[in-house]
Amino acid sequence: MFKNEYTWGKAVENNAVSEFDEKFDTAFTLVKENLGKEYPIIINGKEIFLDNKFDVKSPCDTRIIVAKFSQATKEDTIYAIESAKNAFGEWSSVSYKKRAQIFKDCAKLFSEQMFHLAAILSLENGKNRIEAMGDMDEAIDFLRFYAYQLEINEGFEKETPHPNQKERTKTLLKPYGVWGIISPFNFPSAIAIGMTTGALITGNTAILKPASDTPLSSFKFIEAIYKKLPSGAINFITGPGSVVGKTLMENSLVDGIAFTGSQEVGMSGFQKFTEKTVKPFISEMGGKNPVIVTEFADLEKASEGVMRAAFGYGGQKCSACSRVYVQKNIADKFIKKLDEKTNSLKIGLPWKKDVFLGPVINKAAQEKFQFVIDLAKKDGQILIGGSILQDGDYEHGYYVEPTIITKLPRDHKLVKEELFLPILYVDKFETFDEAIKLANDTEYGLTAGIFSENKQELEKFFNEIQAGTVYANRGTSATTAALVQSQPFVGWKNSGNSGRGAGGEQYLQQFLRAQTQTRCD
Repeated sequence: MFKNEYTWGKAVENNAVSEFDEKFDTAFTLVKENLGKEYPIIINGKEIFLDNKFDVKSPCDTRIIVAKFSQATKEDTIYAIESAKNAFGEWSSVSYKKRAQIFKDCAKLFSEQMFHLAAILSLENGKNRIEAMGDMDEAIDFLRFYAYQLEINEGFEKETPHPNQKERTKTLLKPYGVWGIISPFNFPSAIAIGMTTGALITGNTAILKPASDTPLSSFKFIEAIYKKLPSGAINFITGPGSVVGKTLMENSLVDGIAFTGSQEVGMSGFQKFTEKTVKPFISEMGGKNPVIVTEFADLEKASEGVMRAAFGYGGQKCSACSRVYVQKNIADKFIKKLDEKTNSLKIGLPWKKDVFLGPVINKAAQEKFQFVIDLAKKDGQILIGGSILQDGDYEHGYYVEPTIITKLPRDHKLVKEELFLPILYVDKFETFDEAIKLANDTEYGLTAGIFSENKQELEKFFNEIQAGTVYANRGTSATTAALVQSQPFVGWKNSGNSGRGAGGEQYLQQFLRAQTQTRCD
């Protein structure tokens, strides 16, 4: 059976939080002693150190050089694609049982190293220790769950009945070939590993291009697994999206793309990749995720759930709550509770105990925050927050205040566009029908939440909300923290194009195509 790793949850359940903190602190001390090393790209089973390099700086303190990575060229990327093409025959012929075992072994290794890997992740992308561990847990869950799915489906091959006894028939799912994997900064282990595992475990070969802000976490995965596969089955390429990503999108030898990122990049990539032929393009492209709080809500639970969903990891999650609609007669009470909880959040170096909010990912994100704040002041009202933090521990990082805004026109760009920042828009509604309409008034459809103890409202919400991953009365987080197997993570509308959620039982089938075989006696 598959079981979730669930490290922080188990620590809380078993009264082992102090042990969790001790293990993280020990791991973080060791990680700090090994910063600034140079790392290669990996092509055709070989580690290659290029002359042209870039520094990976911690967003928490840009004086910290986490790592130095090689900057690949178009020619390097083409070499990786060709290597993957050449390795496809050998890797795809490996039995599904052996493929599954390789990834289960990797999951076991990562489970043993999880605190070390979480400490790296916290330094690299600014997640607090609990969020960093959640990222690692999800990565391990993907490895195990996809192996489990491959095994219980017997490699997606089964015999089919036929009325003519002289014809023996079966259906099977076969890999496409070479996949380009383009992963984001916000889940540098979980999303990178989940998408790459989906491609590889089903017999495809792959080229992984991580976000340039956060390549080290995904490198640790490739480093652990590439020698167990045929040379060229997995390739690791670092460099700008304008070079590496563009080459993956445009090269005719690439048979499929798995992408997580912005809608703008995802849609343009999809159009380019499928311009001349039909090929699979699996995308998750963000959200503008609403929460409805009605007069029947538990306001303590609602304010806690909204705060965590809006400001966890600085709103830099595609599932983050960015809009909340509150019934007018309880709006003031709710907003007061939300303000109090937001004001109490500890902001600082994310690896420190009890810090809730670290930095945004880079200077561009911080500058975007200032642009949004200026626009919100001009066209609406800021209820709380709105400042860039620059003193003390904040001096050398990209820190901003969690911010709540209101009184914007409902068609305003800040209400419509994904911001990927710790900024929450609050609006009021009269009737529940109006709330549903406002929540659905978006081109996105990733996550959504509701707080109400009224059964009729909950039923109507689940029947009418236009989002793929939805929650009711979830105080731990109103819209984020989906768990592998339990809550497949799927987007509707412009949030995704497949309708099959990561971490769900249908996910692997996207990397495969069906064949029917008939043998006649």
